[in-house]
Amino acid sequence: MADGFDYDLFVIGGGSGGVRSARMAAQAGAKVAIAEEYRYGGTCVIRGCVPKKLMVYASAFSEAFEDAEGFGWTVGPRSFDWAKLIAAKDREIARLEGLYERNVGAAGATVLKTRATVAGPHEVRLADGKIVSAKHILVATGGAPFVPEIPGAEHAITSNEIFHLPALPRRILIVGGGYIACEFACILNGLGAEVTQVYRGELVLRGFDADIRAHVSAEMQRKGVTLRYGCDVMAIEEAGGGALRAVMEDGETIEADCVFYATGRRPNTEGLGLEAAGVALKANGAVAVDEWSQTSVPSIFAVGDVTDRAALTPVAIREGAAFVETVFNANPTKPDHTDIPTAVFTQPEIGTVGLAETEARALGEVEIYRSTFRPMLATLSGREEKMLMKLVVTKADRRVRGVHIVGHGAGEMIQLAGIAVKMGATKEDFDRTVAVHPTAAEELVTMRAPV
Repeated sequence: MADGFDYDLFVIGGGSGGVRSARMAAQAGAKVAIAEEYRYGGTCVIRGCVPKKLMVYASAFSEAFEDAEGFGWTVGPRSFDWAKLIAAKDREIARLEGLYERNVGAAGATVLKTRATVAGPHEVRLADGKIVSAKHILVATGGAPFVPEIPGAEHAITSNEIFHLPALPRRILIVGGGYIACEFACILNGLGAEVTQVYRGELVLRGFDADIRAHVSAEMQRKGVTLRYGCDVMAIEEAGGGALRAVMEDGETIEADCVFYATGRRPNTEGLGLEAAGVALKANGAVAVDEWSQTSVPSIFAVGDVTDRAALTPVAIREGAAFVETVFNANPTKPDHTDIPTAVFTQPEIGTVGLAETEARALGEVEIYRSTFRPMLATLSGREEKMLMKLVVTKADRRVRGVHIVGHGAGEMIQLAGIAVKMGATKEDFDRTVAVHPTAAEELVTMRAPV
């Protein structure tokens, strides 16, 4: 025991941030315990990024079969088996879950499968009532989707349930305009469902660059997603025969076999005992932390979605690593939340890093380099889909402040573009780089004239 405590570190939550923190601290020689009440791997592995990406791949085959014909292939009869996909997905998720659990245990941490709550600045209460002590407590409980309190809300599902439906809905109504709503609209449309997406705003993907928002919205609609703006669901009713009826603000109704809500996520802090222990929370329930991920109670830290900083798996991992470096490795490290590259797996997919055009303009005069073109993949297939490439450059220092890509491979491209942006590359650095031909990515280094 360290300093009279049962553990040097007790981690609550076995998702990406919690597991990385527990592994690193144990490898540094600390006595560590980690508790998870559901499944190790957290939202990302169990019911988020990983199963979603598998479903993105599955849904993209519908267009791939069509495209193949333009390249000389004769594609025979085809059909999609939802149950087969879900079973294969479940096997892979179970494999990953086992890896997460084994790896943290192999690092030397005590792995607990139980709910744990904060009982005090140095105390954790387990589900069986046992209280253990720890010099440091790390809260990494993530977030969860929610459905607004409307009549019939119990009939709706969220991203937690979409991965376990017994069958692919023939008609699905998706409520929301964020990346989760848009990704699943594309997934389900690609798998053959009739998708209607409603959003109370004027354009989906609020917070992203305006050109990205307009481009993706147009492409989604061209692919068959019915997008309805400026409207919201007021109630959900049973319509008979297993169908549901959504009553809109204007009194109109939309019938569907499934109503899927993707209107936001909330930090998982309810019932954790944080406030009683003196931990300050934000208005939305998120754990308030400083730049070192430390809460208002010096011995308690928090990382990941539960802090509502940047709700991305790699960010939670970075925050967890910085916490361990600071507390256990005598290497004070702050997680860096600037210029985070990210991908949105709509179809076409998005890759983005740095500032949107409006954000950059707030800093001063900018130059915008933009190109919209038909990729080579679409030429023989006859598909009308267009790619978008955009560079946002601040005129004073010529730095590329934002890179925004929509199209095949955007997620892969943006990882490497993110390095350039993080290093402070200028437009001239991009211009000096020889293009890789023939690729779509070469457009990033061949745009010469600002728009």
